[in-house]
Amino acid sequence: MTLPAPSPDDPPYIRGLNEPQREAVLTTDGPVLVLAGAGTGKTAALTARLAHLLWTRRAYPSEILSVTFTNKAAREMKERVRNLVGDAVEGMPWLGTFHAIGAKMLRRHAELVGLQSNFTILDTDDQLRLLKQLIVANDLDEKRWPARQLGGLIDQWKNKGLTPQMLDAGDSEQFANGKGQSLYQQYQDRLRALNACDFGDLLLHMLTILRTHRDVLEQYQQRFRYIMVDEYQDTNSVQYLWLRLLAQERKNICCVGDDDQSIYSWRGAQVENILKFEKDFPGAKVIRLEQNYRSTPHILAAASGVIANNSGRLGKELWTEADSGEKVRVIGVWDGPEEARRVGEDIESARLREGKSLEAFAILVRAQHQTREFEDRFIAIGLPYRIVGGFRFYERAEIRDALAYLRLVHQPADDLAFERIVNVPKRGLGDKAIARIHQLARAEGLPLLTASARILDTDELTPQARRALGSFVGDIARWRDMASQLPHAELARQLLDESGYTAMWQADRTAEAAGRLENLNELVRAMEEYESLGAFLEHVSLVMDNDASADEPKVTIMTIHAAKGLEFDTVFLAGWEEGLFPSQRALDEGGLASLEEERRLAYVAITRARRLATILHAANRRIYGQWTSSIPSRFVGELPKPHIDEESTMTGGASLWRANWSEHADPFANVGRGTGRGPGWQRAAAPSSSFTTAPKRIVESRASAVSLGNKGRDDLSLGLRVFHQKFGYGEIVEIEGNKLEIEFEAAGRKRVMDSFVSIPA
Repeated sequence: MTLPAPSPDDPPYIRGLNEPQREAVLTTDGPVLVLAGAGTGKTAALTARLAHLLWTRRAYPSEILSVTFTNKAAREMKERVRNLVGDAVEGMPWLGTFHAIGAKMLRRHAELVGLQSNFTILDTDDQLRLLKQLIVANDLDEKRWPARQLGGLIDQWKNKGLTPQMLDAGDSEQFANGKGQSLYQQYQDRLRALNACDFGDLLLHMLTILRTHRDVLEQYQQRFRYIMVDEYQDTNSVQYLWLRLLAQERKNICCVGDDDQSIYSWRGAQVENILKFEKDFPGAKVIRLEQNYRSTPHILAAASGVIANNSGRLGKELWTEADSGEKVRVIGVWDGPEEARRVGEDIESARLREGKSLEAFAILVRAQHQTREFEDRFIAIGLPYRIVGGFRFYERAEIRDALAYLRLVHQPADDLAFERIVNVPKRGLGDKAIARIHQLARAEGLPLLTASARILDTDELTPQARRALGSFVGDIARWRDMASQLPHAELARQLLDESGYTAMWQADRTAEAAGRLENLNELVRAMEEYESLGAFLEHVSLVMDNDASADEPKVTIMTIHAAKGLEFDTVFLAGWEEGLFPSQRALDEGGLASLEEERRLAYVAITRARRLATILHAANRRIYGQWTSSIPSRFVGELPKPHIDEESTMTGGASLWRANWSEHADPFANVGRGTGRGPGWQRAAAPSSSFTTAPKRIVESRASAVSLGNKGRDDLSLGLRVFHQKFGYGEIVEIEGNKLEIEFEAAGRKRVMDSFVSIPA
């Protein structure tokens, strides 16, 4: 197709578009795939194309199906098109999210899947309540087979377009020793009886209707002259199958997306959908938007150098007319606290030196637990911040639960803490039992914990409730006794384990559970920095009380996933170390496919920056209460050296990365050696995927670098053999004030107070 030359008479939506954008707008017939790189103006092209279809009257507004992933994106597109072509956009009933459009269709044909048109859409709470009823009715142990796990599996099956009849034995075995299929069927039957469906049904039911009722399929195929899809790389199987059926007749489908930004496999997205577009629609036109309007050449080159290592991609070469700007900074620091200090200092310096607003800065992390050290540091120096896409660290539910346990141990009269955790995890204490404890407490003016101990001597509770409450009261008393003997961080570890709280999240099969466990580990690690449990709880209270004005400019802290689609003048990318990023858990669960998605995540992270990107990696991280030596992420080694400036308080950077991995085999070494259209930057061989195979080094003492304000014993030194009443003999490997890290002969590495060890004669 030969495009007409730009003209002053062009409609307003065409003016200002570059050549590939104009091609995407004017290529109206046949299948079109628009590969839109980060910051290349894909929203402008997409809305201009929609405006063009309306302006040129190629279709009535009701004949265009335009699908987005979020209500916000749908509203934005509608507003932009209204500004371009006026009120014609108001007649577009088929512009919206997958679920919104699916619901609209399903209400028209509900009887074909056993529903009425006024069906109810269940929220998550109602869904879980229904699943719990089914689990109980099937004589299953809800603790072993939680409803949340079953709900997650059913959601996965629906995202794959699988009805209960389509599950195989392997699918069914994923829950309750082969009962998955039966429970899924019972759940669907119960939903029909209630005239209800969940969000997954909105598309699954419509897919079933389109597959089994040819007349309905042909009706929609004739109705939709044009189909447009945003963020096509994020589609799951059921969305893909639904779209492919609707588009097969006219084939006027335009999908806009970026295979290099497919980062949501954990919620069902399949990058393969965009990669096989040309196979699904032979003769498709592929248009690449490669001119970037956001970032500097150095930033684009760094991101391109990393993503070029992926094999599963269609390839693009991003470029920009912007000035070169600063190179991407790669900074190696000693540990996590120094990482937070360095970022805080850089932000303060830029604000004072250049007068930049705090709104210009963002800190992007791979995992939510990483935000804690930045929050604590920014509180300490009075730097306002916001957490986007989640709660502040100490506001997260699992952290508040853990803190409630610690508060009750520290202060038994803390009734608010008691109320929060008396039945968390579930102990079989019903509302009636809790109400009677409250009645006794009010009648005698007692704290709830004391009232609980008193009520155990009465017959006001059922035997089951009395046993559960007695165990809880006894545990609190035992932990209070332990508090005078154990370091408070060790107490927290034992408390979370013995209470069943850790096990509760370990049994949870939702995507959030692993992150909650990581947050709990980070909480325990944070406690080690304070001299007592009371001091730590006081610190938390001060942090929670710190709430800057909502109108005040703030630094943004968020995960990389939450940052997709956003941009900032200056971006700090923290924690680029093997095992953290790429995530070891992701690699263990997904292998090569997960490695490529982690690399796409790195690409997304770098391209959020407009003017300056800073990547940080720490030589040491405190994990599960002990210092562990870290090596830079393999992605650091893939950054093209001409476009980065390396700085390190340690010996390292990319050179440290290469040295550490030079003698270790890599099962992923041959993944994606520049098979896409990205530039062929010189790349180092990739390291081993398994963090556990990395060279282990005992971290040297940080006693000279870190002071906790507590004077330690003068008779202790590194390498000294000592004895601990509980853990036996061991050797001191680290000293921090009055806290020791000891490698015990039988118990492994532990952190203890110096007053609890003696020197053997």
